[in-house]
Amino acid sequence: MKITDNVYMLDCSKIGHVYLIKGDETLIIDTGLPGLTKKIIKEINMLGIDSKNIKNILITHHDIDHIGNAKKLQDITGAKLWASKEDAPYIVGDSNRKGIKRVVKLILRNDIPVVNETYSSNRDFKEIDVIRAPGHTPGHVVFLYNKILFSGDLFRIKKDSIELVSPHMTWNMEELKKSLKMLKNINVDWICPSHGYPIKSNKLWQEFINKY
Repeated sequence: MKITDNVYMLDCSKIGHVYLIKGDETLIIDTGLPGLTKKIIKEINMLGIDSKNIKNILITHHDIDHIGNAKKLQDITGAKLWASKEDAPYIVGDSNRKGIKRVVKLILRNDIPVVNETYSSNRDFKEIDVIRAPGHTPGHVVFLYNKILFSGDLFRIKKDSIELVSPHMTWNMEELKKSLKMLKNINVDWICPSHGYPIKSNKLWQEFINKY
């Protein structure tokens, strides 16, 4: 799915979307469930991009449907993997996920990637603002690029509604609501979630975000 001239949601990632931003240093946001590496590379190539031109992989948070292909994509592209310092230990296996997420990890196994770099607080990453938005996980972040918000798992977008992720899958619901409140001050044209389909900023979005 083409969002703008140089921003795409890859069609192969149905659960836990993978986004691609074309530019001088083309990058990927999140990597989807394990087992999609070949499809991701094929789709990138179909967009006229050599996989070796992927210089960075940005991770919103540590869940398996976001890091599932990170290691194999690192190996193929040579890209650096970026994550928050809070979530990095879960990504590399130094910390165990809690509750149902621990069970999911046992079922959906992935190769362990290397976290090459961690984000600084609200640091600018080239043309992308990395914004701390904890709640779903301790180190969850969102990205802002040319008024396009990549919102990770702060919420999911359905056809006629925007809903919070289940509390059972959320580290701290109060922190998540604080992160949503912070988003009220950000001017966006597009909202690109990890679950559900991207939407333009509209009445549905305004009604949802103004509740916080």
